[in-house]
Amino acid sequence: MSATDPNALPHTAFSAWCSGFFARLTGAISWLWFALMIVIVGNVIARYVFGEGRVEFEEIQWHLYACGFLFGIAACMESDRHVRVDVLRASMNPRLRSWIELYGLLLLFFPFVALLVVFGVPFVAESFFVNETSSAPGGLPLRWLIKLTLPLAMILAAVAGLSRLSRVWLHLFGDSRS
Repeated sequence: MSATDPNALPHTAFSAWCSGFFARLTGAISWLWFALMIVIVGNVIARYVFGEGRVEFEEIQWHLYACGFLFGIAACMESDRHVRVDVLRASMNPRLRSWIELYGLLLLFFPFVALLVVFGVPFVAESFFVNETSSAPGGLPLRWLIKLTLPLAMILAAVAGLSRLSRVWLHLFGDSRS
């Protein structure tokens, strides 16, 4: 456990590797938000200064936002910065919190992620095989590429969940001398 936070979970070798990986991923994802801002500003200037809106810019905005949001889920899961009911959690002892997190991961998180991957892969495959493009005139091609972010992000979320699970498991069932 952390010397600064007595309620922090201990790290495993896997969770330590995941922390480094997701820290790098978060750094990369943060550039998506900068790119999104540039595209939005460019679209606004094109529309209101030059009187020419572009469908491609609008779709790129949606794609960048989707990528940032979906891949951010995994990063938030790994760093334990996701939404929860802190009012209830704050009054619980660390062991009870770990038990609740264990059951939450096993009964809610992993089944949800599995469903998104199981149904997301055929969703992407169908889009790929029909060579789906945007239905908007002048829209972007390769629609399957943006759809691919859903199962990929959920696989990363599963890895982040496994990292978290390893830490909870060590806290609950690990060597009491550690």
